[in-house]
Amino acid sequence: MKKPTLMTSLSLFILVLTVYVGSYLIFRARHTEVWERNQHAYVIFPKDNLVWFYFYRPLTYIDGPLTGMRFHIGPHQGTPESGVK
Repeated sequence: MKKPTLMTSLSLFILVLTVYVGSYLIFRARHTEVWERNQHAYVIFPKDNLVWFYFYRPLTYIDGPLTGMRFHIGPHQGTPESGVK
């Protein structure tokens, strides 16, 4: 059995990173909402499943400053989805 080479390890790292970033971009596209109150776009993370929030949190530190995107866990207060008026 051959030892993994540096090139193999680097290729695997790049593949995993690409899948991670790609899955975040899909999540972001499917969970982006514009809040009526301030007209800013937010990625809405599910309130009942914080795994996604913690899984993608490192990318939000890059995404926010680069794109101006904002992030929120659960629907905003005062929206029909939140149940709060």
